[in-house]
Amino acid sequence: MTNKLRLGIPAGSLQEATAELFRKAGWKITFQSRSYFPDIDDPEIECLLIRAQEMARYVDAGILDAGLTGYDWICETHADVKEVAELQFSKVSRRPVRWVLCVPEDSPYQTVKDLEGKRIATEAVGLTKQYLEANGVNALVEYSWGATEVKAPTLVDAIVEITETGSSLRANKLRIIDTILQSTTRFIANHNSYKDEWKKAKIDDIAMMLKGAMAAEGRVYLTMNVPREALQTVLNILPALKNPTVSSLADDSWVAVNTIVGEKEVRDLVPPLKKAGATGLVEIAINKIID
Repeated sequence: MTNKLRLGIPAGSLQEATAELFRKAGWKITFQSRSYFPDIDDPEIECLLIRAQEMARYVDAGILDAGLTGYDWICETHADVKEVAELQFSKVSRRPVRWVLCVPEDSPYQTVKDLEGKRIATEAVGLTKQYLEANGVNALVEYSWGATEVKAPTLVDAIVEITETGSSLRANKLRIIDTILQSTTRFIANHNSYKDEWKKAKIDDIAMMLKGAMAAEGRVYLTMNVPREALQTVLNILPALKNPTVSSLADDSWVAVNTIVGEKEVRDLVPPLKKAGATGLVEIAINKIID
């Protein structure tokens, strides 16, 4: 019998970003219209599309062996799962997302203490109640089924909403008065699945490749030939702590210098490197960096 890992892929806003990360890590995930079972080019993995809000519960229950979800939803559902890796990516950027307490711009409320006895709408009811309890505030917290940003002040006094850039909050004339939780994507596993030798190895391999793909983002491989007499000048130009590799060439008066740099740094590095005597400069895209 072939070993199989049941892997949860977050449906919705993280779906395409997750597929792109897996592509860079070496797996091709293909989504079919109206199907919750994406294809993946690995016979040892079976993918299921699950909302990120529900992922941790299904992994906790053992219905899924592993999956990707936000740290916020692990906390919200009180799921008991193994956090294998932190993967700092979201639908727009590589910044963490935040759950924030917001009020209308012209609201008199300045702190959470001002919301005593008030009404708050949110999708993260558990997180919000925990936050209010920690601050000694009693307020009515109601579940929001969507369009949370437009509910204050007509329907509620405040909202707790997730934000990545803050643009939607500003567009709806909302003011942040506190951050409840900062969250990043986590690669999680069921505890029993992670005790299984084969599944643990497969999960760890996936985590390693995903982290390698993330480590390579925004970086390129820069290689060049340098006259030995100009080597120190070239090394002084390259960013500190990059530890370039220097190799001798057939002509002993020349060396090859290879290093990894930020993609945006290349435009400022190449001209002075060329002036210092470097030739044959080649910039190569990187898919993964495995430490």
